[in-house]
Amino acid sequence: MGRIQELWAAGEMPFGDALYRSDDTALALRVEGPGAYHPDAGQPVPFRVGGPVDVARIIEEDGTLEAGPCFERPLPDGSGRITGGGGGMGNIGHLARIAQDGTLCWVAVMYLSNPFVAVRFEGSRAVFTDDWRNLLTLDLAAPPLAP
Repeated sequence: MGRIQELWAAGEMPFGDALYRSDDTALALRVEGPGAYHPDAGQPVPFRVGGPVDVARIIEEDGTLEAGPCFERPLPDGSGRITGGGGGMGNIGHLARIAQDGTLCWVAVMYLSNPFVAVRFEGSRAVFTDDWRNLLTLDLAAPPLAP
């Protein structure tokens, strides 16, 4: 079992903006959403995936944080489930894809997204809502979010 799987099994995740895969690789993420009292609250959230990041360095320098779940839903195609929530502080959000056998596929940690509280599905797309009513739409069939 890799470090990301170990952390997830213990209810934790790395404390750094990235899309962490179960094979201990990760891609940088840039996700920002306006605040609850911002005039743009309730808007789409941009989700930008960058290049590879060093997982061991992130854990060593920034540590880990608790993954606090807010929801868990089965995927419409039966391939597993999606869970989401927050972590540690009120501004941190996370999303995770769990395989049908219960193993973690990936976890996305986002420092400025706020906790995600709900999801709805539109085909292969998942529309996540954070606690500011902002929407993040992801195509779960597209790389790097496919299992």
